[in-house]
Amino acid sequence: MTITNAGSATIDGWNLRFTLPPGQAITQHWSSTLSASGQAVTLTNAAWNGQIPPGGSVQVGFNASHTGSAAAPSSFSLNGVTCG
Repeated sequence: MTITNAGSATIDGWNLRFTLPPGQAITQHWSSTLSASGQAVTLTNAAWNGQIPPGGSVQVGFNASHTGSAAAPSSFSLNGVTCG
């Protein structure tokens, strides 16, 4: 996933939140710190990628296991603001 700063100020520390569909669980992640409670997931910046300048971006990722269908998460928020 790519987090892009479309604003005019530097993002200084970020957390990306989303909910995994039922039956899915994260098995690996990279370029972030993972916190999960049930299906609710929070990815927080690593020490080296917490600042995103205007127009800049950070790439993070994860692998997940699933039972049943493998739908993608559909709602994301960055620092509490819903992303598009």
